[in-house]
Amino acid sequence: MKPLTIFMTAALAILSISLFAHSSSKDNVKIQEAKIISDTVYQCPMKCEGDKTYDKAGKCPICNMNLKAKIIPVATTQYQCPMKCEGDKTYDKAGKCPVCNMNLKAKIIPVATTQYQCPMKCEGDKTYDKAGKCPVCNMNLKAKIIPVATTQNQYPMK
Repeated sequence: MKPLTIFMTAALAILSISLFAHSSSKDNVKIQEAKIISDTVYQCPMKCEGDKTYDKAGKCPICNMNLKAKIIPVATTQYQCPMKCEGDKTYDKAGKCPVCNMNLKAKIIPVATTQYQCPMKCEGDKTYDKAGKCPVCNMNLKAKIIPVATTQNQYPMK
């Protein structure tokens, strides 16, 4: 009876170790798609007002058609080797570095920034980094999404 108990205990230990090793290797192989962080605005499908967008769904004030949702990406996730084996090279999916075989680390890359501006343009085109109220007319500031490319050195100094 004692040899049978030892045999069963050993078999149970081997089975549990192999199951644990199998589940941890699944986690290392798991590949995630690149995530895109986005913001949704609404726009007339007929472009009656050009590129004007609204924060909420509704109807176009000119043609009375339903506004259509438009997704504006704010940031995207890229993956990069923590050892920088390939310099600043990034990948769209998680996985392993082809050079050093380390797990790639997630890196969030901004595509656009959000600025806030008075809807009455009391201060011209002045923008703020945080939501709040206009210091002149006390109205709520409206969010404005600006692509990153236009925020960096748009007007170089002479």
